[in-house]
Amino acid sequence: MIEQNMPLLVHGEATNPMVDIFDREKVFIDTILRPLIEKLPDLKVVMEHITTQDAVRFIESCREGSVAATVTPQHLVLNRNALFQGGLQPHNFCFPVLKREIHRQALVSAVTSGSNRYFLGTDSAPHERQRKESPCGCAGMYNAPVALSVYAKVFEEAGALDKLEAFTSFNGPDFYGLQRNKSKIKLSKTPWMVPESYTFPSGEIVPMFAGETLDWYPSAAAI
Repeated sequence: MIEQNMPLLVHGEATNPMVDIFDREKVFIDTILRPLIEKLPDLKVVMEHITTQDAVRFIESCREGSVAATVTPQHLVLNRNALFQGGLQPHNFCFPVLKREIHRQALVSAVTSGSNRYFLGTDSAPHERQRKESPCGCAGMYNAPVALSVYAKVFEEAGALDKLEAFTSFNGPDFYGLQRNKSKIKLSKTPWMVPESYTFPSGEIVPMFAGETLDWYPSAAAI
């Protein structure tokens, strides 16, 4: 992969069933990823949808340009309490699972800092309602319709709206050595209500923040 200039994109969690589900990311870093980077320092790695303070610290410790990470909207605005508030919330169940508030805050600080080591990665998962609301529900959140609105909320609250475009549109292609997109979308401070669900011929999908009002509205029109 190094010889082909091919980056390793990895959902970094230990899969040993004896590892606590909330520790899987940290254990993966300590036992697999850190030794791999030490052995192959020229390997470029993207940790997909990181969730912990441990991942942030690891990425910051690596040589710039060698290890980067994507971050989802849900891991920036929700902690693990969202899984259980008011009863079990299957539409907030995803992998990597939501973590403690201290980890959410670490992610927010990292992505809004202006560091080019982090970029957008929604990990959006449009599972049908019955497959989520079942005895063995699928993991994943359908965040595609709200992702940009949620990212804008996070960056606005951190006083870092000027860093949002780099996170969403520049840092990723720059890390991969790809050309930046020339087309643009427009985000306007226009409240809008997220639909309760989206229907398709064989069922319906419940989006993240279904029925709630978000402050930023993305326009598909190029500017």
